[in-house]
Amino acid sequence: MSLLKKFATVASGTLMSRILGFTREMLMAAALGTGPVADAFNAAFRLPNTFRRLFAEGAFNAAFVPLFAKEIETNGMDGAKRFSEEVFGVLFTVLIALTILMELSMPWLIRYAIAPGFADEPDKLAMTVGLAAVMFPYLMCMSLGAMMAGMLNSLHKYFAAAVAPVFLNIILVAILGYAWYIGYDGTQVGYALAWGVLAAGLVQLAIVWFAVRRAGVVLGFRRPRLTPNVKRLLVLALPAAITGGITQINLLINTAIASGKEGAVSSLAYADRIYQLPLGVVGVAVAIVLLPELSRALRAGKDAEAAHLQNRSVEFTLFLTLPAAAGLLMLAEPIARALFERGNFGPEDTATVAAILGVYGLALPAFVLIKAFIPGFFAREDTRTPMIFAGVSVAVNVTLALTLFPRLAEVGIATAEAVAGWVNATLLFGTLVWRGHWGRDVVLLTRIPRLVLAAAIMAGALWYGADLLAPWLARSASVLHQVIALAVLVAAGAVLYFTTAFATGGADIGMLRRNIRRGEPPRAPIE
Repeated sequence: MSLLKKFATVASGTLMSRILGFTREMLMAAALGTGPVADAFNAAFRLPNTFRRLFAEGAFNAAFVPLFAKEIETNGMDGAKRFSEEVFGVLFTVLIALTILMELSMPWLIRYAIAPGFADEPDKLAMTVGLAAVMFPYLMCMSLGAMMAGMLNSLHKYFAAAVAPVFLNIILVAILGYAWYIGYDGTQVGYALAWGVLAAGLVQLAIVWFAVRRAGVVLGFRRPRLTPNVKRLLVLALPAAITGGITQINLLINTAIASGKEGAVSSLAYADRIYQLPLGVVGVAVAIVLLPELSRALRAGKDAEAAHLQNRSVEFTLFLTLPAAAGLLMLAEPIARALFERGNFGPEDTATVAAILGVYGLALPAFVLIKAFIPGFFAREDTRTPMIFAGVSVAVNVTLALTLFPRLAEVGIATAEAVAGWVNATLLFGTLVWRGHWGRDVVLLTRIPRLVLAAAIMAGALWYGADLLAPWLARSASVLHQVIALAVLVAAGAVLYFTTAFATGGADIGMLRRNIRRGEPPRAPIE
């Protein structure tokens, strides 16, 4: 199976989840706006979501996958099953202890770490604590699910792990629809959503559990023991967790800072949902598929193939990400208005979310490149270097966020995230080149400037087109007219971008059909 097909398999599930996520956010914006309940829910959900990214997706996709793949190569499926059971026993025990500790500490955590800005609003603070207590066990479901998803990815079974997250948004959309039908007030909506998150975690865990069984691996429970394999996993997992969840670390810190202004937490969350569409569909898909592929190539001593995989992945991600960045930058306000401006979400909220979204558009290529660069370290079992760079990125983010928030409020926090992302991406790429782990690929070097040019031309055309269609995009226009105008702009921009990219040589059919295939020798010299 080609890398393109594997990317598409993962991306299709992610795309379904993101589209439903848009629906969820639209309904939430109409029901809650950027008011206190929305702030409380988003701040409460940030806690389990951050731990999920740090200790589930980050750690296990970075540390568990290469070790599981190694066991398959050296000891067959029996060895891989034994290793998985050892890890499962330790992970389950740790998660139980962590969940109990966090539940007992929840009032302190919310007040002093997650949302200190809510301290002056007792009702809002109490609601945030209550919502977080309901949702935190979601972490346990998702951590165990992430381990099984890593097993499935290593076994080339991508679909179940990709489609499972869809059910979070299916359940939350259903709850919001029911709440609207029954006539719930804001507080009732908040708690219904919290219980929905927990239910979604159980459903997602069940999906990957059964998928692993169908793949021929029946996990049993072993008494938790620090075997040599588990110790090796822990050594790799701690820095990998920090590195893989760097965006979440920054978001957690930024949530604490943003809690000092009413509506800031929710505005950042709404903008984050929009830019997560291209980031999730392209960046996450590439990272999930690339890590096991790189691990196998390096285990087999195929350095040229590994270099080829890295270069083609970066080429492919930029090919799809640059136009998305241009679109977010040029159409931020019409997008935010069409998606959210109704019910309790007003024009001022639209302007704030649009300003944040424009900054995220500038940062999008950096966030996607980080996901393409990190597997180059993790596949070599080097999780320490990306962790150091992640620490640098956090320091940059915190310093800038604290400096800019008093002046620019939410936009200052978004700017800090963007700068930190570019710093991290630059450090990762520079180190890969310096170590000789990133060969100079002539095709890639010649295509990137042409792709940037195509994206710039597209951005100019979108700016001009938005001016022409201003009456259809205006606040006074109907939602249908706004959506039609956006669809026309996006379609025309996409046609212009892809036409320019292919015409200038920034892309060709071979990039999609031949070069992306796993194992095909590079078509340009790699030095």
